[in-house]
Amino acid sequence: MTTPPLASRIALVTGASRGIGHATARALAKAGAHVVAVARTQAGLEELDDEIRNDGGSATLVPLNLTDFDGIARLGAALNERHGKLDILVGNAGVAGPSSPLGHIELRQWADVIAVNVTANFQLIRCMEPLLRQSDAGRVVFVTSAAASKAPGYLGPYAASKAALETLARTWATETASTAIRINLFDPGPIRTRMRATVFPGEDPLTLDTSEQAAECIVPMCAPDWNETGKLYDYRTRSLLSFRAPA
Repeated sequence: MTTPPLASRIALVTGASRGIGHATARALAKAGAHVVAVARTQAGLEELDDEIRNDGGSATLVPLNLTDFDGIARLGAALNERHGKLDILVGNAGVAGPSSPLGHIELRQWADVIAVNVTANFQLIRCMEPLLRQSDAGRVVFVTSAAASKAPGYLGPYAASKAALETLARTWATETASTAIRINLFDPGPIRTRMRATVFPGEDPLTLDTSEQAAECIVPMCAPDWNETGKLYDYRTRSLLSFRAPA
């Protein structure tokens, strides 16, 4: 029997209860990784667990709101105690925030988007880097958006948060370039997800690729033989970019 490519790897996936996170968690498990699935929605996690088990894989479910920053720290401590390392981190969880002109957005709404899309990922970096350093090939993928560079109207908090996330990821990649850790960004473009439908309610979802199709491109970025770091993978063009071209 052929050994799965990610056998014995420990993979943490945020936002794993639905959409791209759900599909990526399942795909990583199919490739042999033990998936630590993090999400707010217990029911979605249980559905994922059933699917992973049916595929012959294994998962640990972690119901956690990523704005519980102390909870992220506790998760890091638990992973250290149980596994002593982390091989893969997929920072997928995100919120779209309000679709409004900047002047009409409440400060609380801004803070909510920044907390999930930026600060939670910063806390993941802080708490998971020591575990990734214990891996022989730590791999990190953050899910971003073209909104980071295009700065579309009426999506200000989301666009700003993704721009901040991209800068965090590139900075971290520079800081860890001499280690075995590789950190990259993944821009899925328009994908058939619930969040996409919320932001663009008039769009026909059947014209869009699925989360499962996007996940197929994320999994190779999590493999030990992936050596690029500080890059952005554009799913729409299937290309690896050193930086974003001007919008």
